[in-house]
Parts: sequence; structure tokens; C-alpha cells
Amino acid sequence: MIYTNTKDFPKSFLWGASTSAYQVEGAWNEDGKSPSIIDMCNHPEGTADFKIASDHYHRYKEDVKLFAEMGLKAYRFSIAWTRIIPYGVGEINEKGINFYNDLIDELIKNNIEPIVTMYHFDLPYVLEQKGGWGNRDTINAFLGYAKVLFERFGSKVKYWLTINEQNTMILHPGAIGTPKGSTLPSKKELYKQNHHMLLAQALTMKLCHEMCANGKIGPALNTTAMYQDTSNPDDAIAAHNWESIRCWNFLDVAVKGVYNPLAWSYLVDRKLAPTIQDGDMEILKNGKPDFVAINYYSTATIAASKNDASDVSARAGDQQIMLGEQGVYRATENPYVGKTKYGWVVDPVGLRMTLRKVYERYNLPILITENGIGAPDVLEEDDIVNDDYRIEYIKKHLEQLQLAITDGVDVMGYCPWSAIDVVSTHQGYGKRYGFIYVDRDEFDLKDLRRIKKKSFYWYKNVIVTNGSDLA
Repeated sequence: MIYTNTKDFPKSFLWGASTSAYQVEGAWNEDGKSPSIIDMCNHPEGTADFKIASDHYHRYKEDVKLFAEMGLKAYRFSIAWTRIIPYGVGEINEKGINFYNDLIDELIKNNIEPIVTMYHFDLPYVLEQKGGWGNRDTINAFLGYAKVLFERFGSKVKYWLTINEQNTMILHPGAIGTPKGSTLPSKKELYKQNHHMLLAQALTMKLCHEMCANGKIGPALNTTAMYQDTSNPDDAIAAHNWESIRCWNFLDVAVKGVYNPLAWSYLVDRKLAPTIQDGDMEILKNGKPDFVAINYYSTATIAASKNDASDVSARAGDQQIMLGEQGVYRATENPYVGKTKYGWVVDPVGLRMTLRKVYERYNLPILITENGIGAPDVLEEDDIVNDDYRIEYIKKHLEQLQLAITDGVDVMGYCPWSAIDVVSTHQGYGKRYGFIYVDRDEFDLKDLRRIKKKSFYWYKNVIVTNGSDLA
């Protein structure tokens, strides 16, 4: 579709940026915080851990001041369950409550809308030792945690995200890591965990609507449309398999309260289907999100399965994520898209396609909660970071986002990853995403000074012009 005129970004558009608690805060065991599952994970050798990260816990006022200078209208961050209820259930840690109250107040003082992710990969380790998400008791534990968040912050926070990238945790558990001495769960166990997460999410969305008069809540999934490799009908079926099993299955339950029929047939056939207890489907039906949040980085191109081991391959640049499944689909190369230094596909048009499909399918407003490019940014003399590649990446995606809005998609806002440099889960500080540089290396903390990158000034102008100037 080539338009005569494109629509402007809405006046209320939430220009923002994102982080997560474990990747930015540090202070991993301070002020009553207990270890999370990700604190206890085997960490890639030679990369920074999460103990200090970007030290946002101690420097949040300085960081928020920079966010305000950049002009952010919104800041999407996560709350660490382990700071609020260190043992997963029971006693509330008031020091943790105070930290997030202070952070939220600082954001509001600077006219920045807080967008809170309730769970971003960091289950309290004490709950993991009791079976984690495989234990149905964790559903009630999460609901108890949610109740505390709504009680303590519900009058200040309008936008809530339930569980970040649930599909990544289930489909690529190795991407998150495993605690020392443990192994990856079986696929059967993972889909059991998934069902429990979906129940916890639905109950939490219902609770939000009961407790927060002005609250809006939704799921946040890693979502992407797929391309079929050729015009061969078998490739089209394989691409549809990919979308249904890896995207729609998670969103259909979150939004519609039902398992995707194709994905459920797959689960039953592979003997992976979770046990559905009496009342479960009614709980899922009553979830009713107000919007859908998506994390978008890249697309994949899919061909028909050869039904042998060659169907499975590691995603370029990331051995933790395997693409393809024997007898279901296989990933292929796409000559029409670019790639990052780390081998990730760069496909701005794919964002437009994804937004169109998600909105057409669910007819709910969409919030983009992650999108960005990781790179080994170089700090030059005079505190200059020339990250033109980041500017180009985001510019191209914003152009396609504007076209999606012109297509009729209701997009609430754009919160790229990340507001400030954070610890990459696998590449530490060798792979940076932020608009703000944090002066530290993998193990040398230096002075943790904040330095505005070239992209900081560019994004500031984008926000000031409400997206009308992307040059």
C-alpha cells in the first residue's frame, strides 16, 4: 500500500524507553532483597554479572534527570519481586517498596509516565527451589505479589505489564539460563509452567481491574510475523505453524482466554499438553487485557520441514536460541533483510507487518515495549559515542511504525530497548543498547559515569517533533 499521505503520530503517543530490574539496578543483595532465579544462574564466562549492573538502584535520580532531558514521555521498567517480597510470599520488604515509590515519584515529577513490568525473568529463588512455575502454588504467590503492587503503587501507575516474554521463557529456556547444578526442564514441564503463568496472568489482570480504577494492563510477548521461504504451499503451512505455536498460542490465551486450536493440536500430538483443571478455562476467559505489548527485534523466514534433525538450527549470533523443530518447520536465510554484527536479522518492514497482524487479530491498542540494536559502542575522546547505526535502526523502524499507524493500527507508544546501557544477559557490556552510555567494562567498574550518546540527542529531537523529524 503506497499512501498519498501518512498519518502523524498521535498527540498522546508515549515516546519512551525500557530497562529491566536485573539488568540495570545492581544492588542484588542490598536492603533486604533476596536472590532471584537469574541471580543464581550459570553466567557466561568472561562477561559481567548482575550484581552491580548499571547501579541504577543508587543512581536513579541522576538517570531520571537524563531521561527527562531526553524528553521521554514514558519509562518502562520492571519491579523485582525479590525486593518487594524477598521470600516470594509473606513478609513485605518496606525498603524495596520505598525504592520503587521514590523512583515512581521521581518519574512523575519529571512528567514521565511509569510503565511497570511486574515480572521480567526474575522469579524469587526460594520459589524456584519449591518447583517454580511448575508448582501451582506459584500462581497464588504471584497473585499475592500483584496485590501488594496494586495496593502500594496502583494510585500512581496507570500502565502495567504482567509477564515479560513468556514465550521466550517457554520456547527458549536456555536463553534465560539455568541455576547452578540444574538442567533445562523438559518440554512437557515447560508447557505445564506456561499454563500456570497464563492462569497467574489472567487472575492478575482481573485483580488489576478490581483494585486500580484507572489501571490498564496487558501481556508483553516477543512477537513477530513470519515469512514463508517460497511460494510453495508447504512453506506457507510451515510459516503459519511458526506463528501459531510461537506467537498466537500465547496471545490467544492472554486475550481471548482460549488456546490456539492449531497449537493445541500440536501440544496434544506431541504429548506436551498441560493438565487443565476444573475452573482453569473460566479463569483464562476472565483475564481481559486492555492492550497488548510486544517486543520486536527481527523476523525469521520459514520453510517446510524435512522431518529430520536438520530442521533445527541455532539462531545466528546466539547459540542459546534454537530455531526450527523437526516435523514442524525450519528456518532459512532471507536475502532481502539485513543483519547486525551479532547475526540478528534487521527487518523494519517486519515491524509493520507484525503490528498489522496483531491488531487485526486482537483489535486492542498495542504498546511497543522493546525494539533496538545491540552493538559494542566505543567511547571516543571528549566523551563522544557515535552510534549512527542505532539512529539508523530506530529511524527505519519508526518509519514503518508510522506506516502501520497509517494502515489503521492503534499504537499507544514506543519504548525501545534500552533507555540506558544495561547488562546484556549473554554478552555483558560488550553488547550495548542504550541511548546513555555507562562507563564501565565487564569487570572494571571505572566510575559508572553516564554519557549521552549521539542517539540521545537524535531521539530527543524525534520526541520534541512528535516523530515528524526523523532525519
